[in-house]
Amino acid sequence: MNVFRPEPLPELVVIEPAVHSDDRGFLFESWHRDRYRAAGIPGTFVQDVHSFSRAGVLRGLHFQHPDAQGKLVRVTRGTVFDVATDVRRGSPTFGRWWGVELSETNRRQLWIPIGFAHGFVALEEAEVEYRCTAFYTPEHARSIAWNDPEIGVEWPVVDPLVSATDERAPSLAELEHHNLLPEHRG
Repeated sequence: MNVFRPEPLPELVVIEPAVHSDDRGFLFESWHRDRYRAAGIPGTFVQDVHSFSRAGVLRGLHFQHPDAQGKLVRVTRGTVFDVATDVRRGSPTFGRWWGVELSETNRRQLWIPIGFAHGFVALEEAEVEYRCTAFYTPEHARSIAWNDPEIGVEWPVVDPLVSATDERAPSLAELEHHNLLPEHRG
């Protein structure tokens, strides 16, 4: 049976799968609506996304507002350092981040709830899959500077390769100033 481990930021959950291995290979449950729902992960996914990143590529920090997405993330090849940042105005953990290594070896999943920005850096070539609770809508896509000193993510790379969009992303304070962040509903 999978183990659902709550993490320091509210509503974040790491799923440690029960992997059944033998000389033929392995098998594990990567989704079970009722078990995941009991752990606080909704069962309504509308879109799956699969990405490939070369070693040293950093993607993020991304979120959507107002058409917000929750994401269930896992790595099918390679290793990434995956990060979630609370961007809900009024939240007691606003601006705090938390990270975990996801890999094809540990087979962990990370549930990133609505109201959190998501990013990762590929520690080696990696393929990442995530299930989303809302469709990607370009007009609602938001980015926060991956190196925003107010957030202070401790990325395990020195000089990551980032997209032009991520390089120009505003700080969390700028987004808050322009009222481009979701409200905490706790």
